[in-house]
Amino acid sequence: MAVLLHILITAVAVWATTLLPGIQLGDAGTDTGTKIVTLLVVAVVVGVVNAVLKPIAKTFGCLLYVLTLGLFGLVVNALLFWLSGYVAGELNLPFHVDGFWAAFWGALIVTIVSSALHGVVRRIAINAAQNRERDYRERGYY
Repeated sequence: MAVLLHILITAVAVWATTLLPGIQLGDAGTDTGTKIVTLLVVAVVVGVVNAVLKPIAKTFGCLLYVLTLGLFGLVVNALLFWLSGYVAGELNLPFHVDGFWAAFWGALIVTIVSSALHGVVRRIAINAAQNRERDYRERGYY
């Protein structure tokens, strides 16, 4: 369940990046169902690329992270997002990232939107757990 939720949140964040110039999702005639499936698959691609390559990039770029006070992470995220766009193209998905700056701003948007959505979901889960605990106490279950 948590993995599906993470994929959905990432898909929404990737969809938000398509509002930027330089990031395209399908053609003018692409139907909504195809776009949704593309977003879900691209979200999985972004997750796999980040899970596999980000730790490697952080390890090899450790000195750059320290010297730039972490700002090198923005460059790494942009390159990983650009690579995700390339992989999506190789999978014949109608998702394309035009260049580094589109990838840079796209990665920044994905980070902001997914962080905000994860925060909202986390807050909802905490409230639900607190309500469930209160209900159990009122009913005398524990």
